[in-house]
Amino acid sequence: MAEIRETVILGSGCAGLTAAIYTARAGLKPLVLEGHEPGGQLSITTMVENFPGWPEGIQGPELIDNMKKQAQRFGASFELAHLNAVEVEAHPMRLQTSAGEIHARTIIVASGASARWLGLPSEQALIGHGVSSCATCDGFFFRGKEIAVVGGGDSAMEEALFLTRFAAKVTVLHRREHFRASKIMLERVIAHPNIELRTNTVVEEVLGVEDKEVKGVRIRDVVNGESSNLAVGGLFLGIGHVPNAEMFAGHIDLDEEGYIKTINNVFTTRNGQVVSGVFACGDVQDRRYRQAVTAAGSGCMAALEAEKFLEEHGR
Repeated sequence: MAEIRETVILGSGCAGLTAAIYTARAGLKPLVLEGHEPGGQLSITTMVENFPGWPEGIQGPELIDNMKKQAQRFGASFELAHLNAVEVEAHPMRLQTSAGEIHARTIIVASGASARWLGLPSEQALIGHGVSSCATCDGFFFRGKEIAVVGGGDSAMEEALFLTRFAAKVTVLHRREHFRASKIMLERVIAHPNIELRTNTVVEEVLGVEDKEVKGVRIRDVVNGESSNLAVGGLFLGIGHVPNAEMFAGHIDLDEEGYIKTINNVFTTRNGQVVSGVFACGDVQDRRYRQAVTAAGSGCMAALEAEKFLEEHGR
């Protein structure tokens, strides 16, 4: 018979690790399933300068490693496994994982969201070395540089506007003729003197792999087929994120983009009602902020609520 755990945490980024620290200190001996991408998005981030307590900054993987060691110190255990299926209607709840079946009295979903990428080998090689999907995380490092933003929706417009605080010039590259962004966001971008819009344009390659630093992008006009190089010192992807919540479809409420619906940022819902014993934190339910510190804060909240739930049910 499968072992029954008091708490199982799905995900090992800032939200999941913070939840692990708090539930472990509460004596719940949480099991953390590290998922497909152990450490979350911080594991592919270089310098983190906006996480409190690190005045000189800290490397993303190092921050994650420190948080994991802290959780292990208090009794959290970790498993390199991912979720295949879940049954939250049963109590204890049942999780089918790549390592076998687990039963849990509470589940904290901290599986995060994955940035959408172009899928170019050169792009993947330069993530953290001039290629980014988060302007608020990395914009500071591009002070005085010319940079490009890919996308045509509100996410891309927000990235472009934010990056003008640091960059000398921002060029927005969009593969279509017309933008999907809201009228007000598009008007702000058009009116900004340091932003240039290029439509019908796709990125074919990111230049600078050999130097491990973005030197430019090769772009192609989809109308006439002509390719050219655009000299930029950074490339930001503003084409959205995909929440890692597909395994919960049909079990708990997801919004139109697949994010977990929550009440007070923590309690997951089904048909508008709180699902007993299931909590969510971090980017899997946060489509707005997506910062390490907000993920950590929501991980704390989820852990405290899980502890409270178990106390109320005699555990």
